[in-house]
Amino acid sequence: MPKISAYAQILVKIFNDKYRNGMESVEFTREEIIEAANELEVKVPKNVGDVVYSYRYRKDMPEAIADTAGEGKAWIIIGGGDARYAFKLSHTPFVTPNRAIQSIKIPDNTPEILVKYALSDEQALLSKVRYNRLIDIFLGITTFSLQNHLRTKVKDVGQIEIDELYVGVDKRGQHFIIPVQAKGGNDRIGVVQLSQDMAYCISKFPNLICVPISVQFMDNDVVAMFHLDCEDHNAQIVEEKHYQLVPSTQITDEYIMRLREHPQT
Repeated sequence: MPKISAYAQILVKIFNDKYRNGMESVEFTREEIIEAANELEVKVPKNVGDVVYSYRYRKDMPEAIADTAGEGKAWIIIGGGDARYAFKLSHTPFVTPNRAIQSIKIPDNTPEILVKYALSDEQALLSKVRYNRLIDIFLGITTFSLQNHLRTKVKDVGQIEIDELYVGVDKRGQHFIIPVQAKGGNDRIGVVQLSQDMAYCISKFPNLICVPISVQFMDNDVVAMFHLDCEDHNAQIVEEKHYQLVPSTQITDEYIMRLREHPQT
């Protein structure tokens, strides 16, 4: 039998102690993480919050928990306020790019020096999105980066981090608030971060139109972009486009003519 990590043992104990058949939400606290570690006689993690963070964003849920979700559903961990969390059933916990969608070529304006010294996939992706104005191209409005890696608290959610926050204006003068979730490598676009981003924007900017955007690196410098929505912690795709960043020499007259004859909607 494969050895499971201390983090997994802690979460499985908390879940098994509280879960009963038919439940769709199981609440727990930071204190219960410490209590579970002590009862299991495993070392209490120095960063207790990392137990939750790991299974929110980086790892698949332990098998003993995942197997109780039922067909077509998965358990996620949501925030419930300061040091409070809940296992929650979701029908669509993650969003992945549709590889059948045709990519649209965009001249790559990313400064070469940023490409050379980008410190992470996520930073590289956010830079490419910003310097190529992909948010503007995708949404058809004019946007401006307001802040990146915004760490803050949201009532009834707890501590959150937004990868980048844009504001925008359209031709009618309407204002938009646009939280961006960026994923590179093997990271997945998740409904947990989506719902947190939306909760922050709705509470902090109630008069602006919230348009959650998620972006993910694909192969060959293709950036998948999603306009998402969220209902009861289920992710919904409003629109998906793929943009391939290429040197201008690869955008031929024939390609431009083909777009003119077969415009993509």
